[in-house]
Amino acid sequence: MMQNNQGILAQGFLAQCRLAVVSTVLLLSSTAFAQGAIQSVAGSLQDGSEVLRIELSQPLANPPTGFAIQSPARIALDFPNTQNATGHTLVELNQGNLKSVNVVEAGGRSRVVLNLKAATSYKTDIQGNSLFIILAPVASTATAKIAPEPRALAGRTAASSDLQPIQDVDFRRGPDNSGRIVVGLANNQVAVDLRHEGKALVVDFLRSSLPEGLRRKLDVTDFGTPVQQITTSTTGERVRMRIEATGEWEHSAYQSDNQFVIDVRPKKIDVNKLSQGPGYSGEKLSLNFQSIEVRSLLQVIADFTNFNIVTSDTVTGSLTLRLKDVPWDQALQIIMDAKGLGMRKSGSVLWIAPKDEIDARTKKDFEAARAIEQLEPLRTQGFQLNYAKASDMILQIASRSGGAGASTTRFLTDRGSAIAEPRTNQLFVTDTATKLEEVKNLLAKLDIPVRQVQIEARIVEARDNFGRSLGVKLGGGDLRAQNGGQGGYSIGGGNRVGFGTNYGNATATGGNGGTVDTSGTFVNLPASVAGVNSVGSFALSIFNSAANRFLTLELSAMEADGNGKIVSSPRLITADQTKALIEQGTEYPYSVTAPNGATTIAFKKAVLKLEVTPQITPEGNIILDLDVNKDSRGETTSQGVAIDTKHIKTQVLVENGGTVVIGGIFEMEETNQENKIPFLGDVPIMGNLFKNRTRATTKREMLVFITPKVLMQNKEAR
Repeated sequence: MMQNNQGILAQGFLAQCRLAVVSTVLLLSSTAFAQGAIQSVAGSLQDGSEVLRIELSQPLANPPTGFAIQSPARIALDFPNTQNATGHTLVELNQGNLKSVNVVEAGGRSRVVLNLKAATSYKTDIQGNSLFIILAPVASTATAKIAPEPRALAGRTAASSDLQPIQDVDFRRGPDNSGRIVVGLANNQVAVDLRHEGKALVVDFLRSSLPEGLRRKLDVTDFGTPVQQITTSTTGERVRMRIEATGEWEHSAYQSDNQFVIDVRPKKIDVNKLSQGPGYSGEKLSLNFQSIEVRSLLQVIADFTNFNIVTSDTVTGSLTLRLKDVPWDQALQIIMDAKGLGMRKSGSVLWIAPKDEIDARTKKDFEAARAIEQLEPLRTQGFQLNYAKASDMILQIASRSGGAGASTTRFLTDRGSAIAEPRTNQLFVTDTATKLEEVKNLLAKLDIPVRQVQIEARIVEARDNFGRSLGVKLGGGDLRAQNGGQGGYSIGGGNRVGFGTNYGNATATGGNGGTVDTSGTFVNLPASVAGVNSVGSFALSIFNSAANRFLTLELSAMEADGNGKIVSSPRLITADQTKALIEQGTEYPYSVTAPNGATTIAFKKAVLKLEVTPQITPEGNIILDLDVNKDSRGETTSQGVAIDTKHIKTQVLVENGGTVVIGGIFEMEETNQENKIPFLGDVPIMGNLFKNRTRATTKREMLVFITPKVLMQNKEAR
């Protein structure tokens, strides 16, 4: 009898707790009911289509806004200033394509989420206080698989359909300092996967391509929204958009026909409510209790969440708390922290006990698993590697020598080992069945084809020469002595002066015998430029009527202008992050004296060399570590042949298929030279007959162009 009375008292106490929770919820929502409320949600099947009927307390002025996502297949509709009066947050339907409906209330509005088996379109119809949502029928299983899981789709290639190009990417500043990204799609059937990655938002458009003009990074910091940068690139058979945002923000996304819209807005913080901490996503509730037993309080939360809570016998004590609009999982964490409790979750069952008890139980479970692992029989499995080398792959999973050619590692168990067989490129691993499965999954991620890059270099050497020279030849002859007369000119005392180009010619002119050379010159300073053999000339002779005395003048002038170009274009193909080298040239021998005094022959290279290590970035650009040499043979010295070298070593970031100039060398050499006979060459005007002038200009320039390109792999390799 006493036990029955205790049970009745406990049931009465729990009923009072539930009544307190319901009263608190009704009190907080009285204002919202005055504005509107969702009273019931029901589903039916009409003409092969699923129809969802939502009954409201008052008619809707406009259809609710909503959006659809492909994976998982869901449709979400927002009802502003509307309360959830159904008394449930989950309505199970299991009717055709419609699995269930969630009704969630937060921030003065309610959201109705339709959980579908396959993605489909919908339309709405308002009739009085009722809203009808009609889902488009899904034709077949093949149609329902238009938008599979992103990870599953990434590993396949569709042979029958082509990639759909993205039409446009636009950014706008919306109200309340929000940033709106509008993406134009080819059609309304493009599957979209949206997720968080750190503090960024990543959107994947599956089975899509990106035109060259849209492969860019948008810097939208100046718009004053949470969005800072938007980067759009191609990854395999999908287009990936990465949205970088700053501060506290929240987002929403929806699709309207061929437009996919993402709104990123600053998060509004209500100082009168507790903030929702990181990782808490449960429905909000309010609790106000004075000295309530902890076990009874946990039962109230269990009734609210529909979770099965198992409480340890060591959980005792009471608690006074007042929580308003707090996620239930955060409220549960506050209660456990206040009483030093911990939690273990298994499916829909929560076991709550003191932390020391949970830690002791966890330790026992780990020790038991460890003991089972030591007793579990070992198996040996061979893995055929297709792209990676087995000898290299074993270094990734094995690091400690185990003797007899085997290796063990911390990745495997203490009893595990692995060996590589280079001849067949296989990896044999001995370990438990669980570890073998882990090794299989690891090798599936590591043994993949590496993308390849083609690098083309163009080394252009240009040369421009210009030369100008002016010279003169002056000569003469006296043939009177040769013809029987008196040559030369009398200076008195029986002495005469004879002119000639040399001693013999001068004495012959003076009448001492011999033949006069009429082709000689007194002044011989013709025009000349290095590398030019022939010049233009103009000759003039002055002689008397008997042709016995001559004076000859020859003016020579030259102007040379030339240019040339040498183009070297080495190219090579290498794998991502793999160094490659190509060179072509000549090795010249030279003598080297050894320490013992002997003379040996060594060789010195004069080559054209391209050494490069490419790295493909996630955006599709290419980072290049470059070492370029352009050598040529120089002058010959007593020690051997000198090598003229041009060398560039640098690192650059280049877009796929783009061209960049990584370096250049420019040389210009100017010379002005004048040759003259002393004193005579300084005489004004007449001095030009005794000198020549030469001017030369040489320009040399070298430029190095680099063009990298990622080679597309075939579908079978991917």
